[in-house]
Amino acid sequence: SGLFVALISVLAFAGSIYGLNYFDEYPGKKGRAGFFFNTFVASMMLVITADNVFWFLVAFELMSLTSYFLVVIEENENSIHGGWLYFVIAHVGFVLIMASFLTMTNFAGGSFAFADFRATQFSPAVASVCFVLAFFGFGAKAGIIPLHGWLPKAHPEAPSNVSALMSGGMIKIGIFGILKVGLDLLSASGVQVWWGLMVMVFGAISSVLGVAFALQEHDIKRLLAYHSVENIGIILLGVGASMAAMALNSVGIAALALMAALYHTFNHAMFKGELFLGAGALLYSTGTRNMEKMGGLFRRMPATAICFLIGALAISAIPPFNGFAGEFVLALSLLDGSSLPGVEQQLGLLMALVVLGLVSGLAAATYAKAYGITFLGAPRSRCVE
Repeated sequence: SGLFVALISVLAFAGSIYGLNYFDEYPGKKGRAGFFFNTFVASMMLVITADNVFWFLVAFELMSLTSYFLVVIEENENSIHGGWLYFVIAHVGFVLIMASFLTMTNFAGGSFAFADFRATQFSPAVASVCFVLAFFGFGAKAGIIPLHGWLPKAHPEAPSNVSALMSGGMIKIGIFGILKVGLDLLSASGVQVWWGLMVMVFGAISSVLGVAFALQEHDIKRLLAYHSVENIGIILLGVGASMAAMALNSVGIAALALMAALYHTFNHAMFKGELFLGAGALLYSTGTRNMEKMGGLFRRMPATAICFLIGALAISAIPPFNGFAGEFVLALSLLDGSSLPGVEQQLGLLMALVVLGLVSGLAAATYAKAYGITFLGAPRSRCVE
């Protein structure tokens, strides 16, 4: 919880400073934007620190509603469509999370306190039902495939500092929820191997398809949104590997994989927040999100170009930046995990290692294209002249 509080605090501070001028782009709505921004930050903090079901669900719903109002703040067709899709998927996830918690409440003597969940040994079947419901419920908030549809629709329509907070912070609440249920609230029942393998499968699918969709994008904010899907997938590879190793009593591998997942969670928040703020500066200056209409912006916006380059190198896992450090630790944990007992576990972790290498290469190709089109070469339209 402390890690996630720190992560959101850094993003909220940067986004607040950025919004002092950026919210001027929404005439007559600056006060509304500031109110929902602050309430959004407060609700995320409440979700992370809540210690019973009732307040957790209240704060989670408040987080979804305040972010929805920020997505639709422009009140045009695209923002309303993206906001509506986000609203629907967020509440499907909310229902699944509520079902998971109420199931645990029923078998924990009717208590809503998380402390009582931790002390209750649920049967393997009940624990599995609760975990699967929570995984897909929180997965909807994290943007895992196939529950990712809202993410490339909603993120581009929100103000860029809000996009940074949603991508860097809010979708990480999904990771937090999966970890809280799987490794904390169900701790007395024990983790099962197939939970970890399932998480890794969805992580692999999300990472590969996320970067493949991003490679085809020309809208810079949609490109960044799809890369959030990819990086959530990478984080889930570490979470799944940790769960599988924990179920097999391989404590060292479980700790290393979990550390790698949390390290990459923090790293992704930092470089993705920076990239979304950079994209907002481009939109603020050029009036377009279409990279094909940019070009030659290094000369006009050198500070933005340098900052965006640092973020692009980090998300592409180029050393010595933090994206490389996180993925390197994850690769080590997956490589060590090949010694786990059982062919399924060994094969799963080796395949995850192959996926990690593949998506890192594709991410580098994506950002080489995006940076080259946006900042290098000659101007491609009048909006950058």
